[in-house]
Amino acid sequence: MRCMYCHNRDTWDVHAGKLISVEDIIQEAKSYRHFMNASGGGVTCSGGEAILQPEFVRDFFSAAKAEGMHTCLDTNGYVRKHTPVIDELLDVTDLVMLDIKHMQDEIHQKLIGVSNHRTLDFARYLHKIGQTTWIRYVIVPGYTDDENAAHQLGQFIQDMDNIEKIELLPYHKLGAHKWEAMGLDYPLDGVQPPSKETMDNIVSILSQYHSNVKY
Repeated sequence: MRCMYCHNRDTWDVHAGKLISVEDIIQEAKSYRHFMNASGGGVTCSGGEAILQPEFVRDFFSAAKAEGMHTCLDTNGYVRKHTPVIDELLDVTDLVMLDIKHMQDEIHQKLIGVSNHRTLDFARYLHKIGQTTWIRYVIVPGYTDDENAAHQLGQFIQDMDNIEKIELLPYHKLGAHKWEAMGLDYPLDGVQPPSKETMDNIVSILSQYHSNVKY
């Protein structure tokens, strides 16, 4: 995916970054154990897209759970394929935070550059296997703040009893400087964050379909 509002534009190069072992990450995570114990938190793999490296994340989550850490996978679900390694990863995942960008495929392709079919199929699969899931939905004025899209999302998830929460994320410009630093034009230059009234309206709509909607 190539999100127009991506705040981690620097992660798109899959050949960048550094090599690190599961053992190294576990040792670093263990150094934060007092924070985890105090907050009830754990470890989260996000991105970019964490499922691009499913074997590594599976091994990391397995090691983390052996240390008593809660495991969370933040994913757009787009690379979901029905392969054993994905199921092995989900077996050691306590929570999936699934980013649904837009329910209307045409707008999804405009925002992200690809169809939403894989993401929605992944959501259905998570429901099928009973995987604890949060749905995350970014509110971008002019793109994802319309009432019809909110109703479509609500109708899509209303019978999915594995979904614990719908988390609305107000669009922000905190990642714009990363685009500029890379010599790139920021696609949503000029778009302002949504108002409280807009956020409250989307909460009100989605609350018709799910009892736990937050932002």
